[in-house]
Amino acid sequence: MIDYVGGGKKGFLYILYRVLFRKYKSKNHIELSRECEIGKGLYIGHPYGITINPAAKIGCNCNIHKGVTIGQENRGKRKGTPVIGNDVWIGINSTIVGNITIGDDVLIAANTFVNCDIPNHSIVFGSPCIIKTKPGCNVTEGYINRKCIV
Repeated sequence: MIDYVGGGKKGFLYILYRVLFRKYKSKNHIELSRECEIGKGLYIGHPYGITINPAAKIGCNCNIHKGVTIGQENRGKRKGTPVIGNDVWIGINSTIVGNITIGDDVLIAANTFVNCDIPNHSIVFGSPCIIKTKPGCNVTEGYINRKCIV
């Protein structure tokens, strides 16, 4: 995400990043590492209480709302971190964990726990998650804010 930082750990931009990271982490309780791979067009509507694992991968034009956790599973068959596709809308207080893949054009409803692969063009809700696939439909139309043409 933050490839602009450059200059190693002694560069000006790295130091600036660390200062700003600490300020906003404590103010808004956001944990978003510079190691995290994030595509263009990320939109965080309400930047409070968000945790994203440094090894997570997030595609283009994703919307993340407050209280979201994108984390890793430390053991079991899904040990690892999620890969999230393009045009994904993640609702308030949702949790996405494990070595799973979230497809493109997916809407994850509020308070949803996701620990399994989600196909493209799906709506996901509940805990455990219920998946409704809508092939050929644009399920996130009207939900994605500030869409960036890639």
